[in-house]
Amino acid sequence: AAIVGAAGIRPTFAAAKAGKLVLLANKETLVMAGRIFMDMVKEHSAILLPIDSEHNAIHQSLPHDFDGSLQEKGIRRILLTASGGPFRNASLDSLAHVTPAQACAHPNWDMGRKISVDSATMMNKGLEVIEAHWLFNAASENIQVVIHPQSVIHSMVEYIDGSVLAQLGNPDMRTPIAHAMGYPERIESGVASLNMFEVAHLDFEKPDFKRFPCLRLAYEALDMGDNMPAVLNAANEIAVESFLEEKMPFTAIPVMIEHVMNTLGQETIHSLSDVLKADSAARDAAHDWLNTFR
Repeated sequence: AAIVGAAGIRPTFAAAKAGKLVLLANKETLVMAGRIFMDMVKEHSAILLPIDSEHNAIHQSLPHDFDGSLQEKGIRRILLTASGGPFRNASLDSLAHVTPAQACAHPNWDMGRKISVDSATMMNKGLEVIEAHWLFNAASENIQVVIHPQSVIHSMVEYIDGSVLAQLGNPDMRTPIAHAMGYPERIESGVASLNMFEVAHLDFEKPDFKRFPCLRLAYEALDMGDNMPAVLNAANEIAVESFLEEKMPFTAIPVMIEHVMNTLGQETIHSLSDVLKADSAARDAAHDWLNTFR
């Protein structure tokens, strides 16, 4: 399940309903309809393995018999790593002049344009926070984002005894894909061995919500629940598309998203149909805002 964006939600649901082994690389299924999707996975005995490097790292760092209860397994929190993107050290004033080409130049990963912009705003990490909530039954306060510029540690799990287990490796998506395809065995991925002497040092920073307001909005959407994650995701897709088409500046991305969230407000989600309605309403509201902005 690797279709990018909301377009991937229907086929991923179909695979779960058929009781398939789902290697999940589509964030939006969990972001938009996490509760409904996880209920379907359980009801139809589907098997879900995360492909995102961070969630795959968490999966590898959890106990083999993890059943969805962090507390019962002695887990204090999940440490979700992020590179910080290309503008981690840029001045805040300079962000208003960022070009699409600059935003798509990720320092560590070779990704598509939309995901590269999401990494630059850290919305990608915000969506991964929501994804981790559903995959591992973790409350938002038990998911800490950690900026790690080298992208060598792909995520960590902290236990109540003070131990922190981490999965390390070169930043290459072939590793989590090979892990999921071979699970529970290990298979060759073709990825070069990690040379710790070349890495030499590992850095960690706390994310700044002023620099990365999209990350703040993602946490807020998760805490609000209901339709808000779907609204967040849809508004972000329109915002990134508009930025890439040079219809608005980079710094307008979180402004559009927050406006759409405030405009639509919170509504209860009962079905996939409700999710898709929230998605459509958010896209309409985003386009309305863009027309006003222009």
